[in-house]
Amino acid sequence: MSKISQGHCEHKHGHHHHEYNNKKSLLIVLFITAIYMVAEFLGGYFTNSLALTADAGHMLGDVGALGLSFFALWLASKKAPVEKTYGYYRAEIFAAFINGITLVFIALAIIYEAYYRITIAQKIDAVTMTIIAIGGLLVNIAGACVLRKGSKENLNVKGAFLHILGDLLGSIGAITAGILVYGWHIYIADPIVSIIIAILVLYSSINITNSAVQILMESAPKHIDIQGVNDSICEVEGILNVHDLHVWSINSSSVSLSVHIVAELSDYERILCEINRILKEKFNIHHSTIQIEPKDFHENKCSLNLC
Repeated sequence: MSKISQGHCEHKHGHHHHEYNNKKSLLIVLFITAIYMVAEFLGGYFTNSLALTADAGHMLGDVGALGLSFFALWLASKKAPVEKTYGYYRAEIFAAFINGITLVFIALAIIYEAYYRITIAQKIDAVTMTIIAIGGLLVNIAGACVLRKGSKENLNVKGAFLHILGDLLGSIGAITAGILVYGWHIYIADPIVSIIIAILVLYSSINITNSAVQILMESAPKHIDIQGVNDSICEVEGILNVHDLHVWSINSSSVSLSVHIVAELSDYERILCEINRILKEKFNIHHSTIQIEPKDFHENKCSLNLC
């Protein structure tokens, strides 16, 4: 039996991307976002604005996403003990799951409070509310500018960047509500805008939770066509059969594959190199474990009696 595990033909099985200059950018944005999140919570409390509170809740999601991104980059750079064969990458996924569930409850609480406020109109300090919301908008614009470059290089940073863009929309919503209340005394605008922001939070939190669950359940990533992988491997000359094909994610950006190949053992080096080239170039899979078996391997029940 020949069992070979490798990620490249010329390189080591496991390779790490040391592009952690993004840590500094994430830390800066995390710091200013956390400070203004507290300011918006306090502003929402003292101005009686649910829209501000909802936007602060959205910012809480951003702080969580930024914190997770920074934590993942930091943890991935640490050397894992021997028994943790996949390192600490799954810590990011567990944290994302907890963050997503928490945000679902926050969004539902905001929607409930907004419904209550629609039935009972409440006075709002529109001027203070608008000023604080403008400050939040500026913070989000600054954060988006800091993360924009890194988002093109790192999927982890891209997720944090998208969170900031979503919160930027929330700040615009809070400003809109403040203007409507101040200019036309449309107090219902505050709870309505807060519901819209809460739905944005709910949508993103459900997506985060679902993605985390799919990775924890070791489902195949959505962007990977399993049948396409199978067919591409089968097209390699010398391969007789493909079975036990598994594709899963270690974290949000690292995809792994394992497969059993029935093939001519005399040409196994060329077959291995060809399969790895296809996985890398066509499916962007760099972490693969491939077992090559001779014909009728299972039917003979290990003819060498070594199993």
